Amino acid sequence: MTVRQGFYIVSLVVFVAIALIAFVWLPVLWLLVLAVPLFLVGMRDARHGVHNVLRNYPVIGHIRYFAEFIRPEIQQYFIATNQSGRPYSREIRDVIGSRAHGGDGIQPFGTQHDLLDEGTDFALHSLAPKEPKRETARVLFGGAACKQPYDASRLNISAMSYGALSKNAVIAMNKGAALDNFYQDTGEGGLTPHHLEGGGDIVWELGTGYFGCRTADGKFDPDKFREKALDERVKMVEIKVSQGAKPSHGGVLPAAKITEEISRIRGIPMGQDCISPPAHTAYSNPRGMMDFIVQLRELSDGKPVGFKLCIGRRSEFLSIVKAMMETGVTPDFIVVDGAEGGTGAAPLEFSNWLGAPLNEGLAFVHTSLVGAGLRDKLRLVASGKIATGFDMVVKTALGADTCNMARPFMFTVGCIQALRCHTNRCPTGVATQDPNRYRAIDIDTKKNRVATYHSRTIDSFLALVGAMGLDDPAQLTPAHVFQRQSDGRPWPYDRIFPGMEFGALTGRPVPESFAAEWDAASADRF
Repeated sequence: MTVRQGFYIVSLVVFVAIALIAFVWLPVLWLLVLAVPLFLVGMRDARHGVHNVLRNYPVIGHIRYFAEFIRPEIQQYFIATNQSGRPYSREIRDVIGSRAHGGDGIQPFGTQHDLLDEGTDFALHSLAPKEPKRETARVLFGGAACKQPYDASRLNISAMSYGALSKNAVIAMNKGAALDNFYQDTGEGGLTPHHLEGGGDIVWELGTGYFGCRTADGKFDPDKFREKALDERVKMVEIKVSQGAKPSHGGVLPAAKITEEISRIRGIPMGQDCISPPAHTAYSNPRGMMDFIVQLRELSDGKPVGFKLCIGRRSEFLSIVKAMMETGVTPDFIVVDGAEGGTGAAPLEFSNWLGAPLNEGLAFVHTSLVGAGLRDKLRLVASGKIATGFDMVVKTALGADTCNMARPFMFTVGCIQALRCHTNRCPTGVATQDPNRYRAIDIDTKKNRVATYHSRTIDSFLALVGAMGLDDPAQLTPAHVFQRQSDGRPWPYDRIFPGMEFGALTGRPVPESFAAEWDAASADRF
């Protein structure tokens, strides 16, 4: 006898029993209030259940789906250790929360890490520590062709679109950026009134959809771009070539998160997913990309223009480098995104198995630009799973001038890593367009936490630089950071990611480690 057959027999027995007992004691009929709904649920499960489990196990099968529903919370709050949580561990989320509330992220009773584990990163302190000045935490963006250079913090808010985030989250971050003098990247959703409301500095990201400056058929509109790019709050312009969460895949905003306001701002229809093209239409090869950079710089009256990408085929980035060398056009900055992903929801295959991790991609880009003799002409920005002052030390040592964070700033405005960003049912109101949910974000409170977390993380970064015996973060090199290998020995990062002599790619022979990709690269194709 199957469970389904048993359900029908038990239901029959229950109803007969209730009817017989009711002859003696009438109040027993109240049991029907419980029995009838359960019977109806069971009938639906047995005849029309969506899941096999419910068809074979009516009613009791729901226990399985309830357990599955609460599993993430049980895992996060009762099973995961301080270090085992993903993408961000409890330890990291706690230190972000502490610093956002004005604390220092102090940990008692020693480290909870095994310092001899393979893959552990660490730096060595100096017996002659220094105190780097606060002004060393800022970097000037803008090359020779730039007329409006920008003095940026070494830590800023990474690309997160209005649409992916709620308006309250966007506004709180922008106001926090204004309070501590750093910038907010708009994400590919484009420049919106909510990014401008708080008065914070803005980097306008142009994705393949050209939202906010697109024609009716989705192409780039120079006039619309210029109108917005001249706003004094827009400090720089960033072309999004690809992103770490889903490289070579267009951005996705589910239909459930598209409101009438977002539809109007982006110039997209209601009721269907907004999927950006995987590639730009404003250019089709590296030379065209350089022309587009020049065009955007002219349209914005000389503001810094750069691009963001996750490193894939090395020869394709070297093609961009060759285009820079042959055209004489240099972007003002390059943002290197890591395959560790970010706030954007992505297909599992893209998120887990495509693209180079940040450290690997960043070191490659830095070395390539050094070899091409271009590294001193532009700034490098590291973006992807950066949360602490030590993370900033590692990225700066590998070549970054500044760092961008996304998810840590989401934590400062209330995110709890519920992993429901793409559903429009974010429980904290950070990643949803449901006003009943995002009203939970008190902007005046959260803006202070955004600013305080930024300030305390910069303090931590500078303190570490000083403890290593350096006066300025610019003095960090790969030799200052070590990683534990499988044999237990630590290797400095300059051994893991060997460098290159300045200009080594401009002559012959090309260093062997780059020779094949350099020969395959062409300024006329990706």
